[in-house]
Amino acid sequence: MFAAVARWPKQRWPWVVLSLSALTLLLVALYFQYGMSLGPCTKCVYQRFAIVGIFLAALVGLWGRDAAFLRWSAYIGWSVAAGWGLKIAHDQVLIEELVKNGGFSTCSVFAEFPSWLPLDSWLPMIFNPTGICGEAAWQFLGYSMPFWMRIVFGVYLAIALVVMASQLKKHKYNPYD
Repeated sequence: MFAAVARWPKQRWPWVVLSLSALTLLLVALYFQYGMSLGPCTKCVYQRFAIVGIFLAALVGLWGRDAAFLRWSAYIGWSVAAGWGLKIAHDQVLIEELVKNGGFSTCSVFAEFPSWLPLDSWLPMIFNPTGICGEAAWQFLGYSMPFWMRIVFGVYLAIALVVMASQLKKHKYNPYD
């Protein structure tokens, strides 16, 4: 099984699946924003940025799947974006819990992207926060969007780590894997 996973990064389909899953999540976020009128808060915008990071890492992996340096760049980009997204989603869940229990907490009103990458100015329709942190305006099965995004980012990160670990060991080819 682990040997089969080790062969995935040199194939096209896993990178296509990764990029399409990230693109789908970004499109769903835009539907929530524009179709359902749920404005994203700053932490939501940062999670979108993490999804874009996963998407870009998948494109690097797809384009450079035959070059070890590009594959490892894609693994690292994928895992960093997923780990950062997981942290942001977790922080947002904690804020929601605090607000739900009668406390008060919020995040910044403005996105704080680096000066060399002002995505909120360049692409305000995607990266400009218009919502309030701590407000659970949407739920599925009793859980908020940040809760579900925490699971999504956790799965992305777990898969990235398994794929990277599979690359560290030489595997004998077994046609029955």
